[in-house]
Amino acid sequence: MTAKAIKAAFPHTVPILAGFLFLGLTYGILMNVSGFPWYYPTIMALTIFAGSVEFLTVNWLLSPFNPLQAFLLTLMVNARHIFYGISMLDRYKEVKGLKRLYLIFGMCDESFSINYTTDAPEGIDKGDFMTAVTILNHSYWVAGSTLGGIFGSVLTFNTRGLEFVLTSMFVVIFLEQWLKQRNRSSAWIGFLVSAACLVLFGADKFIIPTMIGILGVLTLLREPISRRDAS
Repeated sequence: MTAKAIKAAFPHTVPILAGFLFLGLTYGILMNVSGFPWYYPTIMALTIFAGSVEFLTVNWLLSPFNPLQAFLLTLMVNARHIFYGISMLDRYKEVKGLKRLYLIFGMCDESFSINYTTDAPEGIDKGDFMTAVTILNHSYWVAGSTLGGIFGSVLTFNTRGLEFVLTSMFVVIFLEQWLKQRNRSSAWIGFLVSAACLVLFGADKFIIPTMIGILGVLTLLREPISRRDAS
């Protein structure tokens, strides 16, 4: 990858720079005030690079070890990346070696959006351009998380309730999808199954039954939902 590719990719990633620095900063502060040293969010950002899962990891690290719940919830939260990967097969097949592996690892929503819709400028290798986009976005998240981890140790204001940022983030994602979709059957199914499992299993054990329940109901109703989406 060349400096020319980085220079060409940077303008496309400027909006992501602003968003990732802020969210990463929040994540780093949350990790710090939860009792973890400043370098924990840096390591998490480098090795996981999945914002929603990294926020969830804070609670996982503070709770009794439950690998099954962590695996299933991570799979459900990031299942959309399966479809991202399928969509990028043609674009990635010409990229070789470690560069391809990094593109697979670093495919977040924002990198996918740019790399799928934007062609490399003339004179710049396509693989180099996509790698530059991915590296820049990854570095923004790492930088924000590191700054949050460092600044969190010197903050003097009350950070109580900061952990609610994860809940609010998922609420915003849900509302955004709700407003975009004309057919909200899937959203209603998710809401109703979640509410039922919360009542049946309690707040500490409802996540896995909810994920299984939503998957089962959507599988059973896939055809009628698809027909309604197409109408």
